[in-house]
Amino acid sequence: MMEQKPIQIFSNFNENIGVNVIKSPVKLTILEMLRDSEMEFDEIVSNTGKSKSTVSVHLKSLRESGIISYRVHPIDNRKKIFYLNSKYLGSVNITEPKEIKETQADYLIENLVDEDAEFSTLLFHTLKSMLIQEGINIDPILQSTGNSIGKSIFNKLYDDDLDIFIENITKFWETKGLGRITFELGQSIRITTFDCFECELLPKTGKPACYLDTGIFEALFTEYFKLPVSVIETQCYTMGDEKCVFEVEPLPIKNY
Repeated sequence: MMEQKPIQIFSNFNENIGVNVIKSPVKLTILEMLRDSEMEFDEIVSNTGKSKSTVSVHLKSLRESGIISYRVHPIDNRKKIFYLNSKYLGSVNITEPKEIKETQADYLIENLVDEDAEFSTLLFHTLKSMLIQEGINIDPILQSTGNSIGKSIFNKLYDDDLDIFIENITKFWETKGLGRITFELGQSIRITTFDCFECELLPKTGKPACYLDTGIFEALFTEYFKLPVSVIETQCYTMGDEKCVFEVEPLPIKNY
């Protein structure tokens, strides 16, 4: 039996049309490319390897659904530049989910009555684990939520002195029960968290899982340096590590 493909979910807030489910591999390819940057029609054709007529049909369908839009090229008005017009929510794996003990609801619900457990943290993990069981990927939502949180707490933590700013983040993390956190400054900023609230109770999947933390760090240091930064999680409890490690680096500036 042929394996079912993942489907992508997009929500368009401008048109108020709710959730769209995308199954076409060509459309998925186009949307994944547009997540990274705006693209001209010829670029899309070149990157998909499909004919112009095929790409046109899919672009038309995505425009009519309100998922993408375009603007006229500022120099050559015969060309169109396409971009996402919708909020990317994530992907859903429609294959039957695998049963993993740590992601079963009973595993975490039993721990909710543990007097030594942090109730709100366990609630967070219960919800996340249930979504994992259903095959729903909420990682993009978590990272976007982290961005919002980072921006909202930035002014409370900010100081002109980078060392003090980092010290404020460290104190915030500990007092809020988010874990212990350390920083190493060099060509990049290395952030290490221990007893991570976001992933410590999750199963070992071999993949990083701290997208909420990633989003928070991304927003905090983007705001601090007033330049976009990249935050990559290189170690995680879910990867079998005993800590979570994030690398913060400036994003390359594109020349247009």
